[in-house]
Amino acid sequence: MKVLYEGTINNQVLRKKQPFYMKQLYLEDLPAIEKVQDAVLKSLPEKAVLQPLSTEEFLFILNERGLLIGAYVDDQLIGFRALLIPEIDEEHLGLDIGLTEADLPRVIYQEISVVLPEYRGNRLQQKLAEVIMKELPNLKEQFQYVCCTVAPMNIPSLKDKFTQDMRIAALKEKYEGMRRYILVKDLKNPAPHYTNHTSVKLDDLPMQQQLLADGYLGIGFRLVNGFHEIEFAKEQ
Repeated sequence: MKVLYEGTINNQVLRKKQPFYMKQLYLEDLPAIEKVQDAVLKSLPEKAVLQPLSTEEFLFILNERGLLIGAYVDDQLIGFRALLIPEIDEEHLGLDIGLTEADLPRVIYQEISVVLPEYRGNRLQQKLAEVIMKELPNLKEQFQYVCCTVAPMNIPSLKDKFTQDMRIAALKEKYEGMRRYILVKDLKNPAPHYTNHTSVKLDDLPMQQQLLADGYLGIGFRLVNGFHEIEFAKEQ
């Protein structure tokens, strides 16, 4: 077993630090992966904020169509993060953000990221993101764009993506009618310069949609009178 990361983590229930490590997940880890996903889904007050993966989707990733990294305490899986090499079809996120068909093979999705409730508050999702993105160049294919979807009002997930310098490029209906932000990071231009900054209330989706149509990107959060707003800007 190749350990990709080692550290300590706070168990919020036991109120103590525990050693943990990360490693790549394989087909034999599927039962543990689905057990953790089920536990996280049951813990969510609003189920719609998380789009779970089916067994078939996990199998697709584990059969060399992506990458899964897991975090372990005492050899028990406590969280994981996934990258998926998507099939190229009419639902491809690259099309939603204006990429050409020639660009689509260079797109990989940042898929589900979950952490058991007792280990939240440790920035574990961010640590998993750092580790999985370091492993991305080891895949057979080469990728330029990382895309994902996030539900509007899901502040923790948006914070996670903004921390990784991912940007909101579109707001569309996905997953049978559910509205989702589509975020992207161009690995060849990871830190562009921005101008024309403005901010919009989290729930003002029509204004956000208009700004995106006008060529703006959602680049982060801004506190306005004590409330989070999404900051939009144009790439120079």
